[in-house]
Amino acid sequence: MFFILQMAISNIRYGEGVTKEIGMDLQNLGAKRVCLMTDRNLSQLPPVDAVLNSLTKSGINFQMYDNVWVEPTDQSFLDAIEFAKKGEFDAYVAVGGGSVIDTCKAANLYASSPSSDFLDYVNAPIGKGKAVTVPLKPLIAVPTTAGTGSETTGVAIFDFKELKVKTGIASRAIKPTLGIIDPLHTLSMPERIVANSGFDVLCHALESYTALPYKMRSPCPSNPINRPAYQGSNPISDVWALHALRIVAKYLKRAIRNPEDREARANMHLASAFAGIGFGNAGVHLCHGMSYPISGLVKTYKPKDYNVDHSLVPHGLSVVLTSPAVFAFTAQVHPERHLEAAEILGADIRTARIKDAGLILADTLRKFLFDLNVDDGLAAIGYSKADIPALVKGTLPQERVTKLSPRPQTEEDLSALFEASMKLY
Repeated sequence: MFFILQMAISNIRYGEGVTKEIGMDLQNLGAKRVCLMTDRNLSQLPPVDAVLNSLTKSGINFQMYDNVWVEPTDQSFLDAIEFAKKGEFDAYVAVGGGSVIDTCKAANLYASSPSSDFLDYVNAPIGKGKAVTVPLKPLIAVPTTAGTGSETTGVAIFDFKELKVKTGIASRAIKPTLGIIDPLHTLSMPERIVANSGFDVLCHALESYTALPYKMRSPCPSNPINRPAYQGSNPISDVWALHALRIVAKYLKRAIRNPEDREARANMHLASAFAGIGFGNAGVHLCHGMSYPISGLVKTYKPKDYNVDHSLVPHGLSVVLTSPAVFAFTAQVHPERHLEAAEILGADIRTARIKDAGLILADTLRKFLFDLNVDDGLAAIGYSKADIPALVKGTLPQERVTKLSPRPQTEEDLSALFEASMKLY
């Protein structure tokens, strides 16, 4: 039996001030009508200014859409898709965090496939999960957070309001043509956005490194177009995941505590892309699978530093709150990987027993989160034991990621994991 691994990543360009090249890139692509996508907050900030200056300098004809929702919904995707269809654009530029880049991927996809129904490309079992066979327009992604790694992946995530659950679209065809990683853009991030987007990097690295190995995934797809983007842990993704984890261990606390620490913020920006290359091909598992209902079922929680008028649980926060419980659970399989991760994050493992790997990693994560003033578990963001059945129900459709957990889980296991995550400290 032989196994096949496919690596897909976007082109990445990195450096302070590199944003000024975007206008020339669009000229080189022969773009005549460009869609610039961002959100209301960012439209007033330096990263968008830098892109506008570059487009204007190169004489690029563009239209700006700044109605992206932070933590997008099916409706906010549809609004952006409508704008893209009307504009008949031949290239896209997304300036923002994962919310903006993901919205732009969706707009590009459905404007390029105008007769498709929205659910055609949405992941099964919620949508039809059809393969993308239409050619898309070039998309340049300019990440302004050090988090999602969306500039390197073919995944776009949204809240499906009717079912109160997050789902998404996953296809190599929608990944950006080019990711512009300009560390100057991270200087406009407020403290909690640095923290929460950094937690997403942390979990991308941990989950992709501990995911089910790609050689245990089956069956082989009948056609390569059907090979999933998320294939399980593999020797190439491992390199990126571990490297990203080391950067997080060294720089995340510094980046959060000191907005002027350019070295820390620049390194976290790179770590985000590195982890994206890792998980974009290996996948994530339970922290992400369980995070989608945590975000989707939000009641009244409004996070500090997010200038929004609706309640939301930031994606990185929804992911990291379950991480101590999740890794204590998954460490029965490949405990040595969990122990290695704990050591990178600062645990002293000289006298550790391999069977304690999960508890050691869980304790290391708890200490890390406590030091960074993270809310004390799901209870602190508005959930109680009474919500656990709904949270479990919202996790079940996330099989695209939950089946990549190295340890299979029952509904009872998921209930226990949510319960263990109600309080962290």
